Amino acid sequence: MGSIWLRRPMLLNFVLICATLILLSNPCCVGAKWYHRPNIVLILTDDLDIAIGGMTPLNKTRKLIGDAGMSFANAFVASPLCCPSRASILTGKYPHNHHVINNTLEGNCSSVAWQKTQEPKTFPALLQAYAGYQTFFAGKYLNQNPVSLFQYGNPDAGGVEHVPLGWDYWVGLDRNSKYYNYSLSVNGKLRRHGGNYSQDYLTDVLANMSLDFLQYKSNYRPFFMMVSTPAPHAPWTPAPQYQDRFKDIKAPRDPNFNVHGKDKHWLIRQAKTPMTNSSIHFLDDTFRKRWRTLLSVDDLVEKIVNRLEVRGELENTYVIFTSDNGYHTGQFSLPLDKRQLYEFDIRVPLLVRGPNIKPNQTCGLAVQNVDLGPTILDIAGYNVNKTSMDGMSFLPVLDGSVNSSMWRTDFLVEYEGEGSNVSDPACPLLGPGVSECFPDCVCEDSFNNTYACVRTIAPSANLQYCEFDDNEVFVEVYNITADRYQLSNLAKTIDQEVLEKMNHRLMMLQSCSGQACRTPGVYDTRYRFDPSLMFSSNRLRHHLK
Repeated sequence: MGSIWLRRPMLLNFVLICATLILLSNPCCVGAKWYHRPNIVLILTDDLDIAIGGMTPLNKTRKLIGDAGMSFANAFVASPLCCPSRASILTGKYPHNHHVINNTLEGNCSSVAWQKTQEPKTFPALLQAYAGYQTFFAGKYLNQNPVSLFQYGNPDAGGVEHVPLGWDYWVGLDRNSKYYNYSLSVNGKLRRHGGNYSQDYLTDVLANMSLDFLQYKSNYRPFFMMVSTPAPHAPWTPAPQYQDRFKDIKAPRDPNFNVHGKDKHWLIRQAKTPMTNSSIHFLDDTFRKRWRTLLSVDDLVEKIVNRLEVRGELENTYVIFTSDNGYHTGQFSLPLDKRQLYEFDIRVPLLVRGPNIKPNQTCGLAVQNVDLGPTILDIAGYNVNKTSMDGMSFLPVLDGSVNSSMWRTDFLVEYEGEGSNVSDPACPLLGPGVSECFPDCVCEDSFNNTYACVRTIAPSANLQYCEFDDNEVFVEVYNITADRYQLSNLAKTIDQEVLEKMNHRLMMLQSCSGQACRTPGVYDTRYRFDPSLMFSSNRLRHHLK
């Protein structure tokens, strides 16, 4: 595929922009502290799991980033849905603090309120304003519900003319993930793409735009580049050269595949078990398509890393690879989606290479996507304590200077369920209040699929404790060490003292902000119960709104 800048007017615009940046970035006008700072590349995939084999097709990525640096075995998201999770990445905050609760404009996804209150505090805005970085974004920003047409590019939120604060160069996908026949906002100007692979396949377009940025950026200032791919999100359209790969692959038949979640929240129990043959065929086909789209992501990673090496910039560049949430295909008879509290939806890949990171490392410490912003700011030399971010920098983990006994032992996961006010015509027996009921009228979400969890990873415990905001205040508890696939809910058999401690800890985390989100957890030897940190009600919905 040729460079997308072959369209001459766009090329000239880009060169003029970059020439301006170079003039403004003359080394005589730039402090030495900026000139020698590391560069940072963040590659964010869409719906890429790790629990069900999502990294398997990404051979180049694992070699060029993971083998060359550190792979995190325990990386998680703050919320297993695109827009809340991406908001957590950008702000370093939990959903109850950035107030993005779902993929709709009403849920604060890319809303005017978000633009006014949160965008000025995102880590790219701080990198640009205070750390001297030139910044580049290409791809999917805050994705939203395509049915409602509430997403980046919506006229009610500024349209494609809105360029979020913090970006010198902006290429934002208008609306949700697609591979062909989409529109981009290029520095606030609409640009339409069609169905020609050589010119329009989005993953490749993003790769080529990234290479052009590396070619034309200033060499006298550090840069931050964020590339946000559509893959492996629906509609799972592979590049033509990969459309016949993995013909014999099926979704993993792990112990939690196609089994009834008999002791789980009612939404999980409503799934039809065993699944129909048509559902299994559909999810297997989807699984193959997802892997096929990832082969182009693998090519994108290779192109970027190779270009950095050719330019002599790789050794001074941190390259981070991760996802906005996990995914499931048939676990507990749920055909396919994300949104659930289980490991397959909240656990994500995280690979990092860069200066002072030894190769071929695997780290078992718990990290979360709210940590990405603080870590990137720390790399850039910006004092994270000046922010109100909930996460913590894992730069000391990367360079080996951390005292593992002082690292966090738990964190918060929270999700606000979505449902429809009217019945789905295709599933009239279900009634209102549910959503994502496909295939076979198996629903993946509902209004009261609203929950909060404490996920503990400590030397003495590998535990998940969750409470639902429903009439039951339903509780799920899992010992992940003994029950990797979360088959047995221990809520009714676990020691009552443990339940009370975890309930207290959950209430504290649901109301935490900044440093308070990083206090020692229940299974940390430094833990001390402080009633003043608790709030009177542990209802998640109340605190998200």
